[in-house]
Amino acid sequence: MDLQLRDKIAIVTGSSKGLGLASARALVREGARVVLCARGAEALRQAASDLAREAGRDDAVMAVPADVSKPEGAETVVREAVARFGRVDVLINNVGKAGGGDIVSTLDAEWHSAIDQTLFPAIRMSRLVVPHMRQSGGGVILMIASIWGRESGGRMTYNAIKAAEISLAKAMAQQLASDNIRVNSIAPGSILFEGGSWWKRQQEDPNGIAEFIKRDLPFGRFGTAEEVGAVVAFVASPRASWVSGACITVDGCQSRSNM
Repeated sequence: MDLQLRDKIAIVTGSSKGLGLASARALVREGARVVLCARGAEALRQAASDLAREAGRDDAVMAVPADVSKPEGAETVVREAVARFGRVDVLINNVGKAGGGDIVSTLDAEWHSAIDQTLFPAIRMSRLVVPHMRQSGGGVILMIASIWGRESGGRMTYNAIKAAEISLAKAMAQQLASDNIRVNSIAPGSILFEGGSWWKRQQEDPNGIAEFIKRDLPFGRFGTAEEVGAVVAFVASPRASWVSGACITVDGCQSRSNM
């Protein structure tokens, strides 16, 4: 199926590795031109080089080293994307981080960090791209959330922030429909990729992770970043033109919610 993404301009935050890089790769493979951004300049440069080589054209990928948890970082990414490509058609909000423990031990600073590192980047990036999408007649915004934003499980701060992202996406979808801007959230389950949190846990406790897989993952394996990226590309494409305000799970039936 042709996803009709040829020459669409997409920004993917947190895209030097993991789900962000997999999403960017899926978009590039469909012919989109992608703006990568992350804090680590060297990893970002390597990711951009790899994707450009895979695309077979120099204008397929642009890398902008920036910290989108800071207002000036988000502004830089959008400004440089528009200066290079003239518009923004797709925004994938992917950055995220949340620490802390239980309600008593988690300090205010850890709550502020979780909000500043995950929720505010999505808010700021969305705020910045909407005027450009309105000007060009529409667009797509996606939040990379989590199944733990839909039901209990996982770290408390992470749950709360991912639930907020899902709610934000729904509210934005209703607000922006008249501008032909679709907004959805993607809720991955437990995804394994080198350097990611599940990969690190597997290195530290292979027997414990094997038991987790047997107990909690019905297909008997972790999901892959590429499987998430494929769904991101479809939902970002004109082929999903009547999908807005949805939260789409990509979890191999790991979650237990009926909704």
